[in-house]
Amino acid sequence: MPARHVVVSAHNGVHARPVAELVRLAQAHELPVTLRTADGTTVDLRSVLAVMDLALAPGAAVTLETPPAPDAERVLTQLALVLAPDA
Repeated sequence: MPARHVVVSAHNGVHARPVAELVRLAQAHELPVTLRTADGTTVDLRSVLAVMDLALAPGAAVTLETPPAPDAERVLTQLALVLAPDA
């Protein structure tokens, strides 16, 4: 399963605007994408409320996962850039 490990570097963490961007990107593709936190909590990245409930702060380590697909790596890269724009 393609995965990308990311440390949140967005200045204010993952608040409403980045969550909206993550969800928009995840919904734009037919691939289901999950986000897993360091403590093992897993959420569907297409759910605004589920992602907001995580309250990801700067420095939080997460893993983005999606099923194998031709564009999986591109999707993971786009999502990772929202979480860590400085990467």
